[in-house]
Amino acid sequence: MKGTDGFPVRIRFNKQGPVRFISHRDLARAFERAFRVGELPLAFTQGFVPRPKVGFGLALSLGHESDAEYLDFELTTDPGVEGLGAIVNQALPDGIAVTGSVALADRAPSLQESVTTVGYDVEVTNEADEPSVAAIEAALQQALERTVLEVPRTRKGREVTEDVRPALRRVELLEAEPASAVLRCELAMQPRNARPGDLIAALNSVADPIGARLGERRVVRTHQWIERGGARLEPLEADPRLRVPEARAS
Repeated sequence: MKGTDGFPVRIRFNKQGPVRFISHRDLARAFERAFRVGELPLAFTQGFVPRPKVGFGLALSLGHESDAEYLDFELTTDPGVEGLGAIVNQALPDGIAVTGSVALADRAPSLQESVTTVGYDVEVTNEADEPSVAAIEAALQQALERTVLEVPRTRKGREVTEDVRPALRRVELLEAEPASAVLRCELAMQPRNARPGDLIAALNSVADPIGARLGERRVVRTHQWIERGGARLEPLEADPRLRVPEARAS
């Protein structure tokens, strides 16, 4: 976290089950309550209306689940990260749980500007009267062979068309049943991003009109990565606080 004099921490957490339908604002409130209940020494901003120094990563679409969400926050004292997850988890709602934590380096870049690629498992259904996994496979192959995939998007209240093909890093058919399939994909977040809904729209744009018409059934965010110097890092690995070795007594 930039401009900090305290002790920044980064945690990884999941969001699964019915809690996937709570809003981003309600999620923030849940964590702030957990910090209070756990009596963590949370740092606050200066000014007329002090606010807790908390920074979430990339927003997760309402209704989507995740195994890899991240949150940065700052403490006034260094409590150590061992046992931090257990303290916070005691007050979090069912379906949200901290799964990892790390002491963060001072002035580390924010999650919003650091994360470059996101992984998803997207379960899609075939809305055609006759189920056809072959049609899903054909649509996927056609989409990945194209150099341009334009999909409609809403920008500042206006409908626009954007090319999402450069943001589709990797897409593969993971599982397939007669009327549904699971697509494992990696989507870029920079310089242009793509969402699972964009992937489905792109597949539908090239699908055989009498074959597959895909709809979204379940989406799980599985990974987030920070890419630097040719290396791909999980956010807990990217900017850890380096511990200064204790001086030995002479």
